[in-house]
Amino acid sequence: MKGREAVFMFMLEYKDIGWWYWLATAIFLTMGVSGYAPGFQWAISLSVFQLFHYVSLQRSVSSFPVQVRFWYLMLLLVSWFESMHWLFWVPTIGTWAQIIFGYCTMARLVSLFPWNRVERFSMMMLKRTFLSAPKKGSVKQGFAPE
Repeated sequence: MKGREAVFMFMLEYKDIGWWYWLATAIFLTMGVSGYAPGFQWAISLSVFQLFHYVSLQRSVSSFPVQVRFWYLMLLLVSWFESMHWLFWVPTIGTWAQIIFGYCTMARLVSLFPWNRVERFSMMMLKRTFLSAPKKGSVKQGFAPE
């Protein structure tokens, strides 16, 4: 890169309970993709628990953090089918990216749903959604006023 350096920032949010949930989930998924199949069950079970915990914290099933956890759980459940086990690699890699760098692909995808944005869908919005640097807090902060 001419005149620019790639900068990787670690975002280890160890004071946040959500970060610990994601860390444990990533460990379980890593166990699963490494050949220890119960790791997948543990990851799914923890994701169910995390979803209910966040519903009780947010007091809403439609809050953004709850939506992210719901769709993450759906991805894990789709991956559970024998013919779809290869798909477990996606949340495994993505969850490690979330834990280490704060980049949450699922949150970025969920932010694109029509009920989570006020801006018209465009290629520029898509580019900004997936290529912007991670920020502390909700991904929605950088994309659409609430």
